[in-house]
Amino acid sequence: MPKFAANLSMMFNEVPFQERFAAAANAGFHGVEFLFPYELPAQELGSLLKHHALQNVLFNLPPGNWEAGERGIASLPGRERDFRESVAVAIEYALALGTPCLHAMAGLLPTGADRQRHRSVYIENLRYAAQELAKQGRTLLIEPINTRDMPGFFLNTQAEAHAICVAAGEPNIKVQMDLYHAQIVEGDLAVKLRKYIQGIGHIQIASVPERHEPDDGEVNYPYLFRLLDELQYNGWIGCEYRPRGRTEDGLGWCRDVLCS
Repeated sequence: MPKFAANLSMMFNEVPFQERFAAAANAGFHGVEFLFPYELPAQELGSLLKHHALQNVLFNLPPGNWEAGERGIASLPGRERDFRESVAVAIEYALALGTPCLHAMAGLLPTGADRQRHRSVYIENLRYAAQELAKQGRTLLIEPINTRDMPGFFLNTQAEAHAICVAAGEPNIKVQMDLYHAQIVEGDLAVKLRKYIQGIGHIQIASVPERHEPDDGEVNYPYLFRLLDELQYNGWIGCEYRPRGRTEDGLGWCRDVLCS
């Protein structure tokens, strides 16, 4: 049976961020994820999780200057020191929140850049981060993202992501397979899941193309959920979608699971 985690950066936006923990728990979620926790003290977030009996399953390493357009720094030459500092900050939060998985965003590839150089930097940074996370029993995730939503993003396909994991050579590096991004980039989701399931550390969902609740659009999620049970996937499925309206009004697609 799938384990669904509410993405509090995108869901329950009817209320301020701190109030979304209660909203998620009241809706029946036991797990939550979010993009970045760094605007709030780790201790405050940890208290919210404990008070509402929630597990934080995932967040991203600091992505660089988000407001200036950066979308991760893991593959950027010259930013290695910044990346290592971001790893230390993320681990501090992960320990306070009990978070098992951290995602390192690859970053944007500038026009005309040497892709092989960026790939080499990316692999070395991932190797460092994975070794640091391993000391705390944590998993490092990398995520292919579609270039329609995020033009220029370095990592785009499942094959490329799994090849990067192999090249880095650290056992605690896994792929964060967002089925929304994967459908836009390459489709063939069931075959990809069967092929790569052993290297997948986290899954995320949303409808395609609108990125709303996974009960509409071109992806047959009930079929994929049954497939994940068949493949004995026991990780979390992050609900990283934009609700069409009030979040709770759109939870019919998973109400039976949340209430069981």
